[in-house]
Amino acid sequence: MKKDIHVVGAVIIDNGKILCAQRNPHKALPLKWEFPGGKIEEDETPQEALKREINEEMLCTIEVGEQIEHTVYEYDFGIVHLTTYFCKLIEGKPKLTEHVAIKWLPLEELQTLDWAPADIPTIEKLAYWALLK
Repeated sequence: MKKDIHVVGAVIIDNGKILCAQRNPHKALPLKWEFPGGKIEEDETPQEALKREINEEMLCTIEVGEQIEHTVYEYDFGIVHLTTYFCKLIEGKPKLTEHVAIKWLPLEELQTLDWAPADIPTIEKLAYWALLK
């Protein structure tokens, strides 16, 4: 039986652009793009996990806002439960520590990247909301 993995992702928006992070080639889903974040530890809320992960991985501080999407996706290594949130940079600028690249893209350009499958429903929901505005 595959393991359930509960993770969070930050949709960090700054100056109308969204932060996209490219995964390390030596980890699961090599070189796929994702919203930065990580695993939720025991006794941690999703929001606490997201703040901790962004602080550890990107060396900056965020404010976590409204939930965007919750996706369940079955990979060969486990079943990922990804919850994404709107986030705002509070302090610092994202730096590469675990990812190989980052890009700030407008919403309409997100689909030009090769995304991890679990992140795609968030992009679709963002695009849908943008159409409604």
